[in-house]
Amino acid sequence: MPELTSTKPVVLVVEDEALLRMNAVDIIEEAGFEVIEASNADDAIAILESRDDIRVVFTDIQIPGSMDGLKLARAVSGRWPPIKIIATSGRVKVSGTDLPDGGRFLAKPYTSGQVMNLLTELTT
Repeated sequence: MPELTSTKPVVLVVEDEALLRMNAVDIIEEAGFEVIEASNADDAIAILESRDDIRVVFTDIQIPGSMDGLKLARAVSGRWPPIKIIATSGRVKVSGTDLPDGGRFLAKPYTSGQVMNLLTELTT
């Protein structure tokens, strides 16, 4: 059975590019969140299945594996409805219908302030 493992809100960052993932992790940790990392959607699903304390999935749209970030967002919304979604991309334009209800899009390059504000809004 999954366990609650953190007292801070937990964010799962899904990004295949290591430098971009490290940057996102730094920003999110500075905002006061615990961060779990995945490099693709398959790893992200495995992590979600093993934990019950993840509040937000912060995912790149263009990730390798069996599904991209938009499909991951829909899968998360269907299986874990309370989890909030932030999808990011520097190449893909996203409309409101591309993400599940309540999902947010953040264009790259994003600032630490944009990430912090969005996470605060989604978790309070």
